[in-house]
Amino acid sequence: MDTATRTVAVVLAGGVGARLGAGRPKQLLEVGGRPILAHAVAAFDGHPDVAEVLVVMAAGHVREAAALTAPFRKVTGVIEGGATRTASTAAALAALADRPDGTRVLFHDAARPFVDRAVIDRTLAALEDHDAVAVGVPASDTIVAVRDGLVADMPPRSTLVRFQTPQGFRLGTVRKAYELALADPDLVATDDCGVVHRYLPDVPIRVVEGSEHNLKVTHPLDVALAEHIAEQIAANPPENT
Repeated sequence: MDTATRTVAVVLAGGVGARLGAGRPKQLLEVGGRPILAHAVAAFDGHPDVAEVLVVMAAGHVREAAALTAPFRKVTGVIEGGATRTASTAAALAALADRPDGTRVLFHDAARPFVDRAVIDRTLAALEDHDAVAVGVPASDTIVAVRDGLVADMPPRSTLVRFQTPQGFRLGTVRKAYELALADPDLVATDDCGVVHRYLPDVPIRVVEGSEHNLKVTHPLDVALAEHIAEQIAANPPENT
């Protein structure tokens, strides 16, 4: 693979996991006998089409994350993230400033330990024809918009998906979106596709199928669910890993 189509996976571990109440970054907690961060990094380190992995870690924990990820051969750096998801992505983009615009970059939440190869495959395949790709699963609940405690809108459930990660981009596209976003004093964003959608509205964002196993560990109950998934995977390991 030439440098123009090189794939870099960015594992975003900048959060501190306040909602989990564990007293330390949730990505350092163990599930299935392994830190959540290690699970996430391993998924990309073991993927044949990922050339390198960059870890963006919460302030004060960079050294610990570097030691944890040292055994992974594709990890080329562990850098300090920002106070928000947007700031952590911006830090990663700064670290990739010398890479060509055609580079494929995958942004993944470190708190999603069980992303599988099939999801990564679908994301990379979609990047062949699109500059921005999201991963999603169909909404199983009825989702409503609420204003002042009253139902304001009820979009058809068939049109709704729940976003997961990775989210994939051509580097030049997400780089341009963030240049515009960071110049906006009213910037509010929770994910990278949201930034592209808002600041580069003419760029189509392709949505590919995610996985129910690809959960995000956010609340205490999620830890128990993650342990259960880890047990399932250990008992029935994927054939392609």
